Amino acid sequence: MPGFLLDQTSVVTCMHAGQAKATAPFPRVTLNKQAVVTQAAAYMVSACPFNVSGAPSPCVSAAWTTVATRVRAGGAPVLLVDSQAQCVPNGTGVLVAPSQVRARGT
Repeated sequence: MPGFLLDQTSVVTCMHAGQAKATAPFPRVTLNKQAVVTQAAAYMVSACPFNVSGAPSPCVSAAWTTVATRVRAGGAPVLLVDSQAQCVPNGTGVLVAPSQVRARGT
């Protein structure tokens, strides 16, 4: 299913509203002068308020499980707006809002 490619300014949040940022976007491929993000880039989550029974258990990072199948940058699949990820350590998903709406991939 085609979707817009993610770049380093795309808004990614965990299900608990913690902000996630790519640690290493791929700078050799750009979209509107912003580096594209591949599956190889780890996403770190900050300010996740999630807790279980009063014990904090916030999301720390997000690992991407579904990515583009036909578009790659530097040999790694790029991330799409409909890519899915699981947060570590609690396994919840992420919400993605693209910052660009011109380049699509599958």
